[in-house]
Amino acid sequence: MNPLLPDSQALRDEMVEYQLVRRGIMDKALLDVMRAVPREFFVPPAEIRYAYDDRALPIQSGQTISQPYVVALTLEAAKIEPHHAILEIGTGTGYVVALLSRLAAKVFTIEYHKTLADAARARLVELGNTNVEFRTGDGSFGWLEAAPFDAILAAAAAPKVPQAWKDQIAPDGRIVAPVGRMHQRLIRLTRQDDGSFAEEFLCNVRYVPLLGG
Repeated sequence: MNPLLPDSQALRDEMVEYQLVRRGIMDKALLDVMRAVPREFFVPPAEIRYAYDDRALPIQSGQTISQPYVVALTLEAAKIEPHHAILEIGTGTGYVVALLSRLAAKVFTIEYHKTLADAARARLVELGNTNVEFRTGDGSFGWLEAAPFDAILAAAAAPKVPQAWKDQIAPDGRIVAPVGRMHQRLIRLTRQDDGSFAEEFLCNVRYVPLLGG
């Protein structure tokens, strides 16, 4: 895959340094993959010039691709290890899937919009990813056949974390998701030994709503 911007690598390096490292993102493996994956490959042609800006960008079907810092914060909070199985809710254009596929052993991703799902699958095939499985449908139900997951990440906000996600997370696993309607919070839920969940606030966010459920 050839980068679509002539200075793509320099822009990625700058993004990592100024938007991520200087704001406290420290996971080296995560920083390395965000330097490696060309983000402009995952934004619409009209938005390519803004691919490395620290903001969300519009994509098809009224959805968005999240700003790089929020993506990095979400992935770092998930504490992903190379042997992990990850569920992502909201494939979008496939950018986060591309990052996850380099961090984890197996990635399962669900997208509500078929147009987005098909396009993302094609991009990931071009990237040569072989450890990703795709599903089109309602992500609020998770992916029971592939559970349990070491982490579940959501790119759309629900009023509360769906029970299905809690049921499908492994012991000591983490759910990182935006919750709320008008006022949204990015939170991390960590499953405890007794089956309960410890909740941590990460930051205030603004996501598109979770569809389905």
